[in-house]
Amino acid sequence: MVPVMSLWLPIVLGAVFAFVASFVIHMLLTYHRSDVAPVPGENGIREAFRKAAVPPGDYVIPHAGSPAAMKSPEFVSKMTEGPVVYLTVMPSGPPAMGKNLVQWFIYCVVVSLFAAYLTGRALPAGAPYLSVFRFAGATAFAGYGLAQLQSSIWWGRKWSSTIKGLFDSLVYALLTAGAFGWLWPS
Repeated sequence: MVPVMSLWLPIVLGAVFAFVASFVIHMLLTYHRSDVAPVPGENGIREAFRKAAVPPGDYVIPHAGSPAAMKSPEFVSKMTEGPVVYLTVMPSGPPAMGKNLVQWFIYCVVVSLFAAYLTGRALPAGAPYLSVFRFAGATAFAGYGLAQLQSSIWWGRKWSSTIKGLFDSLVYALLTAGAFGWLWPS
């Protein structure tokens, strides 16, 4: 068993490696540019939302309100005629990238902490590189990737976008695993 506190360096480096990889993936590579598309009639839709003063939050159109209402002929008709929309409204203004990047880095540290905890409980000091790599990598992949599947299953996100996100998660997990394997205590 290896205490989590003795793994502070691979925790930090795993998070830094994943953070830098996410920058390369999203800023330099182009494969995520097709994840979202413009809405036809965007200006009219924006104006309608502005007039309705829709506050930031998560919404669904049509909205049933209860499981019983989902069975009503009116709701079924609305679902059939469409459109069916899951929508997140964010605060107006320029993107707060600084805040988002800080939150993303903290998330990367949390994933590395879980990888440290589980790998440290499963393997002793001096464990072989490949054993540490496998354990830390599987844990990091679970932290970075598996929850993305829910977006396609429940919220209708394009599977192609989810698959790309899973690929990104694999990259982050492999880098995290490499940091743990490299810096595992002997």
